Amino acid sequence: MSSNAVADHDVPVVRMEKIVKRFGTITALNNVDFVVNRQEVVGLLGDNGAGKSTLIKVLTGVYPPTSGKIYIDGRPVEIRSPREARALGIETCYQDLALVPLMSISRNFFLGRELTRGLGPITWLDIPEMDRRSCKALQDIGIRIRSPREKVGRLSGGERQSIAIGRAQHFGARLLILDEPTSALSVGETHKVLTYTLNAKERGLSVIFITHNVGHVYQVADRFVIIRHGEMVGSYTRSEVSEQDIADLITGERER
Repeated sequence: MSSNAVADHDVPVVRMEKIVKRFGTITALNNVDFVVNRQEVVGLLGDNGAGKSTLIKVLTGVYPPTSGKIYIDGRPVEIRSPREARALGIETCYQDLALVPLMSISRNFFLGRELTRGLGPITWLDIPEMDRRSCKALQDIGIRIRSPREKVGRLSGGERQSIAIGRAQHFGARLLILDEPTSALSVGETHKVLTYTLNAKERGLSVIFITHNVGHVYQVADRFVIIRHGEMVGSYTRSEVSEQDIADLITGERER
């Protein structure tokens, strides 16, 4: 491998420097530095109102930063909308998943990217091809579904998460952001989502795992970034902190 290839691999997928976000007189983020390396799972933790959701919304173009810089692959960028974030390979699976319950798995899989066929000026959805591709894409990453035409509303919470994660991987995401992915899931379904998270890493993706559940993220994250009151508490590898250490850092019972 050439030295340039090594250098490229060493450049973080995302680097956010001195990010400040103010809403009027309220400072939601104050000089936050945040890095995600290649093929790394980063647990982003903090109490309610800590600023982790605001940080992610800055990264994904929902909010412009008041000040600070964002780099993707070492290149400075301005991300002005979620569409621009997706074009850069950043996909977010929000807690509500942005899935349509009354639509089929395959229709949800291609939501906003529907395949069509046409005859002259007339076009129609190519449902069979979307069924075939969504089935294959999910099977390729170890996700089994009963039928691509099953309504998403009939799926369990873990199955819905798997569809959202599989969709992001299939459409070329390089950075996958999971927002509270194990919230309200059973033990078995939580295990599946954690497995899919590790599978995404093995397939070359970087992952930001946002959660309140230290026990869940501790099983999959390589590194933990903790935010409190809009400021960075610190960044720690798994070898540096225990689950209890992380919980204490979140609440402020332990100093950085």
